[in-house]
Amino acid sequence: QVQLVESGGGSVQAGGSLRLSCAISGYTDSFDCLAWFRQDPGAGREGVARIYSAGATTYYAGSGKGRFTISQDNAKNTLYLQMDSLTPEDTGMYYCAASGAYCNLLRSSTFTYWGQGTQVTVFS
Repeated sequence: QVQLVESGGGSVQAGGSLRLSCAISGYTDSFDCLAWFRQDPGAGREGVARIYSAGATTYYAGSGKGRFTISQDNAKNTLYLQMDSLTPEDTGMYYCAASGAYCNLLRSSTFTYWGQGTQVTVFS
């Protein structure tokens, strides 16, 4: 059974940092693509960052470019999102997601497995 469990969310003042973690268990060998999404209440999930397990190539979308860093620890089956210089606009529920060979950060429907989310609140 595949499980993705996020942690590390919380409340932080603008300009601060948070590191999100996503512990992945199950058929992890089938996951080629891992990603983080953000969701505001009443809105769809917006892709933040993506990493390919093989080669660790990364891609960032939206305002997180230059401030966020996605990484993975294959030995621990854990995905991370380091978020620096946070602004109130970064507030939202953050989800990690996993997919097979094909994924598109701009289309959440291309991801098969999802965690339950961790809340990030940035106050000014």
